[in-house]
Amino acid sequence: MFEYETDGTCSTKISFDIRDNKVRSVSFENGCNGNLKAVSILVEGMEREELIRRLKGVQCKTRGTSCADQLARAVEKAG
Repeated sequence: MFEYETDGTCSTKISFDIRDNKVRSVSFENGCNGNLKAVSILVEGMEREELIRRLKGVQCKTRGTSCADQLARAVEKAG
């Protein structure tokens, strides 16, 4: 299980696994509950490179990042 402390978002931590190059069991601590549950469901089983390609750079307001972007950064860092 990987854990990632977020920066610049309402969520404070993201937890997930990577098995067979696929992202599994994503959960967010804090943040917009419904939206983050939906993101977790939508990315379940997604290839890590595809998740990074789709979500990296997604912005929330003028924060320069978003929970989705933070997830992409976390998956990228987890390698």
